[in-house]
Amino acid sequence: MSNLVGSLRYKSERRYQFMMLAAGAILWAILLWFVVKEWDAPKIGHIVRLYVGYGVAFAIFMWLMSAAYRASAFGNMVLVGPNQFPELYRMVVDGSREIGLAEPPATFIYNSNGIFNAFARRLLGGRYVFLTSALVEANNDAQVRFVIGHELGHHAAGHLNPWLNALKIPAHAVPFLGKAYSRSREYTCDSIGAYLSKDAHASRGALQMLGCGCRRLNPQMNCDAFVAQEAMVPPIFGFLTEISRTHPRLTRRVAAIKAGVTQAGTSMPHAMDDPEPRFMGSTGR
Repeated sequence: MSNLVGSLRYKSERRYQFMMLAAGAILWAILLWFVVKEWDAPKIGHIVRLYVGYGVAFAIFMWLMSAAYRASAFGNMVLVGPNQFPELYRMVVDGSREIGLAEPPATFIYNSNGIFNAFARRLLGGRYVFLTSALVEANNDAQVRFVIGHELGHHAAGHLNPWLNALKIPAHAVPFLGKAYSRSREYTCDSIGAYLSKDAHASRGALQMLGCGCRRLNPQMNCDAFVAQEAMVPPIFGFLTEISRTHPRLTRRVAAIKAGVTQAGTSMPHAMDDPEPRFMGSTGR
């Protein structure tokens, strides 16, 4: 991970990552101890062996699904490259280089039938970014750079490291911890996306477009008015819905991007502030 990405990482992510790794390691150790202890037990040994078999079968199934998804991507989606949407390809290459990725992820555009989405994945060790056609069509170039930068950020920040994610699996059993960690990672990637976009207004607009989704209204969006909606969110139910989500609500994400902040020694017209979102008057994650 580059120093630049480290400087853009949302500070709460480090805390949640440590908690996930620690909880995961402890729970894996307990599980392993239990399996070894009860493997040949006369009463439950057969159940333990059965569930271990289920776990191995599930791991093999996920590997096969990754292989199938990769085959489907190359066979049915459009791979961005120097001879296929070169402007988008250049955004991926330049962004990858700037945040320290050794190679740009393979990036695909696919027909989502109007659904706005973008996501990053690791498939069989390879890095991939997927953009829906609706999202690319509705956003302008600076907004697309933000979206691409956000997804590159997941790779650069190590969010998709398969070994670390495997270690964290049991930690998702801890109530709300996995969701809080996921939300903090989204703030990190918003910061990286804004850095690569070089345009605070476009970065905020790209997030607002996830809620609006209308190309015609894109130039008319008022991000400050959108952020003002946060004050209208009912405190109790806003808190209850937020803690069960993997992504922060859009009003908070748009509010988190600020202009005129120096990042990594370079003056940029955007940045991530240090929002530490607040629920019901107390500091939240």
